[in-house]
Order: sequence, then C-alpha cells, then structure tokens
Amino acid sequence: LKQFPILYLIQDNGWDISASGTEIRSNDIIDYIKGFGGIEIVEIEGNDFIQSYNAIQVVINTMRGERRPFVVHADVPLLNHHTSGVRMEWYRDDLPEHEKKDPLPILKSQLKKNGITHSQIKKIELQAVKNVEIGYKKSFRASDPLPEELFENVFHPTKITEEKGEREPTNGSPAIMVDCAMLAIKEIMEDHAECLLYGQDVGKRLGGVFREAATLAKTFGDERVFNTPIQEAFIIGSTVGMSAVGCQPIVEVQFADYIWPALNQLFTEVSRSCYLSRGKWPVSCIIRVPIGAYGSGGPYHSSSVESVLTNIKGIKIVYPSNSADMKGLLKAAYYDPNPVIMLEHKGLYWSKIKGTESARCIEPSRDYILPLGKGRIVVEADKRKIKNGDTVTIITYGMGVYWAKSAAEKFPGQIEIIDLRTLYPLDEELIFESVKIHSRCLIITEEPRENSFALALSGKIQEKCFNYLDAPVRVIGSENVPAIPLNSILEQHYLPNAEKVTQEINTLMVF
Repeated sequence: LKQFPILYLIQDNGWDISASGTEIRSNDIIDYIKGFGGIEIVEIEGNDFIQSYNAIQVVINTMRGERRPFVVHADVPLLNHHTSGVRMEWYRDDLPEHEKKDPLPILKSQLKKNGITHSQIKKIELQAVKNVEIGYKKSFRASDPLPEELFENVFHPTKITEEKGEREPTNGSPAIMVDCAMLAIKEIMEDHAECLLYGQDVGKRLGGVFREAATLAKTFGDERVFNTPIQEAFIIGSTVGMSAVGCQPIVEVQFADYIWPALNQLFTEVSRSCYLSRGKWPVSCIIRVPIGAYGSGGPYHSSSVESVLTNIKGIKIVYPSNSADMKGLLKAAYYDPNPVIMLEHKGLYWSKIKGTESARCIEPSRDYILPLGKGRIVVEADKRKIKNGDTVTIITYGMGVYWAKSAAEKFPGQIEIIDLRTLYPLDEELIFESVKIHSRCLIITEEPRENSFALALSGKIQEKCFNYLDAPVRVIGSENVPAIPLNSILEQHYLPNAEKVTQEINTLMVF
C-alpha cells in the first residue's frame, strides 16, 4: 500500500518440523500473496547459487531505484534435521529426493563449467574449513560474560528524571484528558519532524474514535498522521523498524481488548530489542491504549489488561488519571528512549462520570514534563489521626483514584490516596513510606482481583512492610468473571465503586 522498499525472502523447504507441506497446505504461500496488489513476486530455485545471486541483485537494484516491495520465494531442500532434538530418521521419507537438490554439488558443477579447476575448488573448500576452525577457536578463547551483565540493557537510560515546567500556569485554561493528550502530541510533532502518529481511524477523516487525534492529520499531513489496517501486530511491530531508522512513532491500539493479536510483537520484538542487542537497538515508541469500562461497552470494548502487560519485561507502562498527568507523562514517554505504553481510561477522557470532575485540570505549560515512575499523593490524611492510628492509605490508579476520593469523603482526615501514575517502573519508595506511616493499606484496581497486578503489589507490600502493618493488605477489584457484561446493571455490579471501597475501609479500620 505504501510501497516501502522491503524484501520478503521466503526459504521454503516444504516442511514444518515433522509435518510436510502436503499435509498442512491447501495452497502455496505465493497464492495468498498474489491477492495483495502492489508487491512483485520472484520465484527461484534457492539451491542454485548463480540463479539466486542474479535474481537478488536485480530485485535489490529495482527496490533501490523504484522504492517498492518484493517477495522472493526460494524453493530449497532440507538436508538435515529441523532441530537436533527431532531426528530426521524418525519421520523423513523424502531424504533421497532432497539430497538430489543439495546446493553444494550443483555449485561445484557450475564452477567447473565456468573454468574453475578441481584443485581451485579444493583450495576454496580447505580455506572455508580453516576459516570456520579459526572462528571456532576464537569463540572458545573469548571471556565468559560476567554474572552482572545479565541485568544490563533492560532499558536504555533516560534523561527525564525530574518534573519540570508549570503544571498549573497562571493564565491556563481547563482541559479534559483527551484534549491534553492531543495537545501534547501536537506540541511534540511541531518540535520533532521524526515523530509519526498512526493507528486505526486516527487519520484526518475521523481523528480517532474518541477524537483523540482530531485536527492532527490536517495540521501535519497524511505522511505523518495516517490510518492503518485493522492489524494490531503491524501497528506495534512496525515501531521496531520505524525506531531503527530514526523515526519516533506514537501508535494507537483502538481498545485494550484489541491488543491481543499484537502481544507476539510486543513480547518477542519490542520489549526485547534493547536487551538482546546489548543496548544498540532500543525501540523508542509510545503505544496508546484506551482502556477500561465505560458506557456499557461490553465484553469486547471494556477490558483492563495491565496485569498481562506488567508481566512483559522491557516495557514501561503509565496510567494517568487526569489531564495534567496525561500531558506530562506523554511528553516524558516521548523523550524516553524505550517503549512506553500509555493506558488511557476512556471514562476519564471527558470527565462526564459523576465524581471524575477533577480529572479535568488546567492545561500544563508547553515545557511541562513528568518523569515516569513517580507517584503522587492525591489526598493527605490528618496528622493527628495518623498519630492516633486511625488512618488508611489507598494505593490505586486510573478510575480507582475517583472511587477512592468519593469513599474518602465519609472518612474525613483518615484517608491518604496515592495515585501510582506509572505501573512500571513503580514508585516503591512512596508506596512503602505511606504504608509504614498508616499501617493499613487498601489497593484498588479495575481488573478482576485474582492473579492481578494489584494482588502482586499487595504481596510486595506485605513482604517489605510486614513489621509495620496492623492489618493484612486488602485488595478490591472487579468481579472474577471471564467478561464484562454489556448490560449496564450487571456492568455496575461487576465494577468496584465508592460503596464497595467504603466497606473495605471499614473492614480495615476495625481490624
């Protein structure tokens, strides 16, 4: 579609591990590719060096000159095991046929036809064996890695370590969260020509299904802000290549429920690139993910997925609960050289839900930036009640902040609320300090409680703060059912709310 100069090389030996093509294919892969316009297909005998070399030369020269994609389908033999753990003699019944296609005898024959003598060929072979032996011995002489190297290059260092700029400018105007996100991206794109924005429906016709990219395509053009197919694996996977060539993509997965097809790319490529390249290829990108239950979105548009994401090492995860944090964290995420996922609660985008009015804040200044990994005390407890041991600290994020704030109104001066803002890296210093002060802790999440990020956090708190606790750490989340109901009454029953939080606080107070 975009005519990128990409070469897709398929080496086809007709086998899976132990399943042959005749068992598992109704069509050749080329038949499927022919259904896509705009890509030229070249088929070659991959065991013929001269044919392969000449074909690849033509393809690459054409790609460089005309800037368009190619598929090269090479038919090759499988002369050995797919893996040494699955021996070929256990299942292969076609070895004699494949041995006839061995590329080495074919190449020797071609060399002789072109005037290369037997002694010259033998000399080349001996040199090849010698080169392999030299490399083999060199690898044995190399030093073993130090144990501490195991922990290097999980992330590339970031320069954003302090909060800067004005959070509430004197002449600023209130802005809802969805607008602060758009304004932050607009400022980034004005300052950085390498910034791209793409995803489903973010182009100029709509500007996102939540209008979260409204006007951006008209401002910056279709080359920088564009729609993608409904292909989450491509949306997230493409950030690796974009980052490698110097672009800094901001991409969007339309709903958290749609992220599942992209997990392979997120886990296998995006999160590991910096680590496996020893810091040479960090993937600098922002992945925006609207999340959470809102307006009876039902089972396919309401999910919370942070527990899955926080188990993927090598990515950072932020979860703003108000418009000021949204802008500051998005700016920090852009300047962070690592992959950052922005989880954005749909119910906080417009502050329409009763009790979420404070999610709408004065728009911070253009230079405002909020480092990742820093939580915030949203509500402070009364010092006298802390001294009397009559307080609870609530640790939460996203919509949980507002359930906590509503419940706290019934316990004047007795509640401290911490908004995590970043799920990874966690502000453990702030969390543990608060727990040690109050000795009672409640964690609120929108995810089902069992096997959740919140439950894991409670275990960490009890491990680090056990001697300071006057009661077990409590966790409240959604009900433990497989899906979020479409029916609004059942949806309300499924989710936490201020009343449920109030009950948990009472339980802690009387423990």
